[in-house]
Amino acid sequence: MSDELNAVELATELTIAWLGNPNTRTTPDDVPAFLQAMHEAVSRLAAPAEPVAESSGQEHMPAVSARKSLASREFIISMIDGKPYKTLRRHLATHGLTPDEYRQRYGLRPDYPMVAPAYSESRSAMAKTIGLGRKSSRADEAGDE
Repeated sequence: MSDELNAVELATELTIAWLGNPNTRTTPDDVPAFLQAMHEAVSRLAAPAEPVAESSGQEHMPAVSARKSLASREFIISMIDGKPYKTLRRHLATHGLTPDEYRQRYGLRPDYPMVAPAYSESRSAMAKTIGLGRKSSRADEAGDE
């Protein structure tokens, strides 16, 4: 009974606040319907939540096939939303997934790429031009002694 009373009090206070807003344009006939809607909303929120099904048990339908997702050298098509990306890492992070979880969710091989081949090649070429991945010449001279 006290939970019901709290829901009624809270719904009443929300309705009073709504009516107290100077921008609210309403008629007296709208107030009971609004109060009832507030009471239903507060009661729903106060009710114990139903257990949520485990996400790993939920079947996810891919937006495209694995073959189609890798059809282009310029981009990889996401199986989540079917949009093209040069790299999937940031996209997966926005959906709360790691690359391994993504591969597992859609039944992909462990070596399924997360970066488009053309993008990977361009980044590799750029790294080589600025000298990344090479030992310095000073280290080479010290090793010869």
